[in-house]
Amino acid sequence: MRKLVSILLLSTLAPTAMAASADGIWRTEANAENAFLEVTVGPCESDNSKTCGVITRALTEDGVADDYPHLGRVMIADMKDKGDGEYAGGRIWDPERDKEFKSTMVRSGNKLTVEGCVAFLCDGQTWTLVE
Repeated sequence: MRKLVSILLLSTLAPTAMAASADGIWRTEANAENAFLEVTVGPCESDNSKTCGVITRALTEDGVADDYPHLGRVMIADMKDKGDGEYAGGRIWDPERDKEFKSTMVRSGNKLTVEGCVAFLCDGQTWTLVE
């Protein structure tokens, strides 16, 4: 009986823990030209215990921008999973400014809030899960 209760408890907790993962394809907020990126987030190639994100698609008002120069570039690097959908200790690259910032991420449902910070000044976006 105790074993059955443990299995049931674990099976109800497991989907919650998995839902907090940032893994997936995320759409950034649109920029001033109404263009946005899709970033594929998952384990880093260099260290599977950390989370990274690579620009896998760029879209404009006219459709897919196959000639976007930063396709395949790492945008999110070395995020550490703190649990409950929170990530910290990594960096994010801003393609519009060509600058890298210290970063944090928080997943809540199908939204991923991503912030980049310099000292105490932070700016961020809320990305939407594509798949």
